[in-house]
Amino acid sequence: MAKRVYTFGKGINEGDASMKNLLGGKGANLAVMSKLGIPVPAGFTITTDVCVEFYKQNKQIPAGLDKEIAAALKKVENVMGAKFGDAANPLLLSVRSGARVSMPGMMDTVLNLGLNDETVLGIIRKSGNERFGWDSYRRFVQMYGDVVMGLKPEDKDAHDPFEDVMDALKAERGVKADLDLTVSDLKELVARYKKMILDKLGREFPTNPQEQLWGAIGAVFLSWNTPRAVLYRKMNGFDDNWGTAVNVQAMVFGNMGERCATGVAFTRDPATGENLFYGEYLINAQGEDVVAGIRTPQQVTLEGSRRWAKDNNVSEENRAAKYPSLEEYMPGAYGDLVGVYTRLEQHYKEMQDIEFTIQDDHLWMLQTRTGKRTAAAAVKIAVDMVGEKLIDKKTALVRIDPASLDQLLHPTFDPQAVRNVITKGLPASPGASTGRVVFNADDAEAWKSRGEKVILVRIETSPEDLKGMTAAQGILTQRGGMTSHAAVVARGMGKCCVSGCGDLEISYARKEIRVNGNVIAEGEYISLDGSSGEVMLGEVKTIPAELSGDFGTIMQWADEFKRLGIRTNADTPADAATARNFGAQGIGLCRTEHMFFEGDRIKAVREMILADTLDGRKKALAKLLPMQREDFYGILKAMEGYGVTIRLLDPPLHEFVPHEEDSQWEMAREMGISIDAVKAKVASLHEFNPMLGHRGCRLGITFPEITEMQARAIFEAACQLVREGVDARPEVMVPLVGTVKELASQKNIIVATAEKVMAEMDVKVDYSVGTMIEVPRAAVTADEIAKEAAFFSFGTNDLTQMTFGYSRDDAGKFLPDYIAKKILPVDPFRVLDRDGVGKLVAMAVEKGRKINSKLKVGICGEHGGEPSSIEFCHLTGLDYVSCSPFRVPIARLSAAQAAITNASPVKKAAAEKTGKVMAKAKALVGKAKAVKKAVSAAVKTAKAKPAAKKTVVKKAAKKIVKKAAPKKTAVKKIVKKTAVKKAAAKKALAKKPAAKKPAAKKVAPKKPAAKKSAVKKTAKKK
Repeated sequence: MAKRVYTFGKGINEGDASMKNLLGGKGANLAVMSKLGIPVPAGFTITTDVCVEFYKQNKQIPAGLDKEIAAALKKVENVMGAKFGDAANPLLLSVRSGARVSMPGMMDTVLNLGLNDETVLGIIRKSGNERFGWDSYRRFVQMYGDVVMGLKPEDKDAHDPFEDVMDALKAERGVKADLDLTVSDLKELVARYKKMILDKLGREFPTNPQEQLWGAIGAVFLSWNTPRAVLYRKMNGFDDNWGTAVNVQAMVFGNMGERCATGVAFTRDPATGENLFYGEYLINAQGEDVVAGIRTPQQVTLEGSRRWAKDNNVSEENRAAKYPSLEEYMPGAYGDLVGVYTRLEQHYKEMQDIEFTIQDDHLWMLQTRTGKRTAAAAVKIAVDMVGEKLIDKKTALVRIDPASLDQLLHPTFDPQAVRNVITKGLPASPGASTGRVVFNADDAEAWKSRGEKVILVRIETSPEDLKGMTAAQGILTQRGGMTSHAAVVARGMGKCCVSGCGDLEISYARKEIRVNGNVIAEGEYISLDGSSGEVMLGEVKTIPAELSGDFGTIMQWADEFKRLGIRTNADTPADAATARNFGAQGIGLCRTEHMFFEGDRIKAVREMILADTLDGRKKALAKLLPMQREDFYGILKAMEGYGVTIRLLDPPLHEFVPHEEDSQWEMAREMGISIDAVKAKVASLHEFNPMLGHRGCRLGITFPEITEMQARAIFEAACQLVREGVDARPEVMVPLVGTVKELASQKNIIVATAEKVMAEMDVKVDYSVGTMIEVPRAAVTADEIAKEAAFFSFGTNDLTQMTFGYSRDDAGKFLPDYIAKKILPVDPFRVLDRDGVGKLVAMAVEKGRKINSKLKVGICGEHGGEPSSIEFCHLTGLDYVSCSPFRVPIARLSAAQAAITNASPVKKAAAEKTGKVMAKAKALVGKAKAVKKAVSAAVKTAKAKPAAKKTVVKKAAKKIVKKAAPKKTAVKKIVKKTAVKKAAAKKALAKKPAAKKPAAKKVAPKKPAAKKSAVKKTAKKK
């Protein structure tokens, strides 16, 4: 049976960094810290495999696990010098989750496990601190009652029942803070908690420590499938089948007195990326207090404390007296913490998120993991670490989540705009957000579904609020610091967040906020500035974001490594200019129909559609020609020097005709025809399935004058630009082609028009004609179509629609169920389906390039800005991807990551071969070392007993030589065959031991030649 429990701690480490999938990130990192000599309380990790088994066995603990846990617990007791459940010398435990990926706050934790009416007296005797004992006990009952026994708020607007009991007791005693409660108050609180559990759940709070332990282990496994954990995995694309590990660890106490503390810190600022140790701590508290935001914490560093004081208008004198930094309050422990965080960042070569406890001035580390950060911080940290020579450019690029770059492109508040600031909190996660106030997660989700932008306002957030945080534009909390749940999750999601806004008085029952004389009801607008912490009444004007220098550096590095070209989908000169500023290398899709909806243009289009004669259509098209020419002129000019793919009219005509009676009357008057004639024409254009009807190239074939007008507009614009010295490069794309003859028919019109216009204007334009592959038949017959096409552009939106037979407009009704039931892994309209649609794309590329080796190939659907789809395009050998202007930076980074993480097949094969050679060479060196070691041992033996051991030494040396010899020959052959310098270097290294002949000769310097010869052979073989 595979090992299921691994211990960690001083002298009992059984895990390592390579076991992250088995031990979870937390368990693996605890083992690493312990091996590095960092002070870690001893404990053990139950593997993720046990969690998987737990669910397979209908949520039952696997048989035999109890014996493994008992053995591991014994080791922990020995290391910590205490015994679990012992009344005289009790060991208390924490039980925490730990998936292979960081899921902050999404699963459950139980602290102070092992307490009952007897063991609480034991820890009081050991610590000499009665308040500490009862404070730990009330914490344990509250946490166990919630997490394991399930006593939670009754509905979305209810408060935590344990907090209600505590608040009532505080009110009775006339105190506000938890620390103001006396020992007798804490005893009373424990009694009231136990009574509430019995009254509400109908069962006693468990007092047996073993029962408590197994209850907590089961609860952590069950928390893998809580709604918030499932939602978090869905949001991040994590596999539901991974399971979580369980980390059971000896408790150390930050709530034992004034020389004790707990905190969370980041080795760099997670909001800005500044290379400044950044963290928060609480004196006389436990870790959950910091994360949950129950008390607003103090800063770890003196610099951070002074910045906090400045932001909150606190004088330096007042700050130093009331809110000292850890650096000032516990300089010894702070110095140890600096040494630990520096060592961890150097070891992992990555920004770390650490949790620590200080017990009687002694530092204990509870966790380290890769820190969540904003996109701006990710970019800065990556660039800085390359500058510090911690990592290389490739590592820097691969570390940044491409999708997160979208945060950097969001608007910010206009500094000139009027701001009605009503209060200020902590700038927990940067950004500018405006929305209507809501007070719970369900309402945030519901309001968003009806198109409202909302700000989620909470006293403090909990993991249960995840879906509301996802739906909201921003998050505002009354409690909590920069490392609270709200702050950490918001930063990871790229959401604006202001936390720890103590001036707020929030009432869930009345659904209102009271702050500094203002009353804000549910549904009223507020604005949050996550960079300054300001909270404002009403909506505040925004301006486009400005990209930082570090962002530009990352983009420059991305361009160094990417192979794919990055184009944009743009229909206006303004969009084209925006995309070019973001680094677009051309336009992959210009949708000409989008130009028809502006101003009075729609009237000319409708006139063309409603006309009954060719002359009538041409008259209307003549009105559209200058409009289209003007647009093409602006777009081609904005993309000077780059290709601009212009798609001819694609949608069905019914989309343009007037369906409202007022519009029909207007067109009747405009054209001088009857309203009945207009209605009849509209009715005649109705189609049962318009997306598969009279659209795309079918329009151009039926009405060639439309194609001719659009071609003339394109080439007149291009010729004018060339005359002006502008390098205009139009690429005319024929949409919805299914047969080569469709393309040939349209191409003839385009080429003839181009030649005619160029002759009229006496100008030559560099242009090409291609097609959009969006019909499966076009992909299958790509070799035929390639005879007429200079380029293929895959319209993956329609190709996905037609391949699956799913309507893009209606699939939203059933696709969520498909994904939830794992019929499909992801939405194929969001992430390219490699197994179906992808195979059609790959087939078309291969077939097309066999006929036309110069065929240019790209995609222009929504997938062009999605990282996984971009990777597919890289692997398939496409020339470019095209996406919306604001996704161009995302595509550039994704293309670089695809190139870095996917070596070309030739390079990959060479690398694999080289790796084998190096492994062989390494093995040979190892054998040579073994020979040397054996001979040395034989020499020592021979010197000690020369008469008896001479023959043995000789035989041993010969035996080793014979065993090692075949390996040398094998390596030589491989090295000869492979012209790789590194392999040659290894070969030289393999021969190096030969220089040590004299040492070998010492075996028997005065023996006959036969012995000498054998020893010489040993050295030679080495």
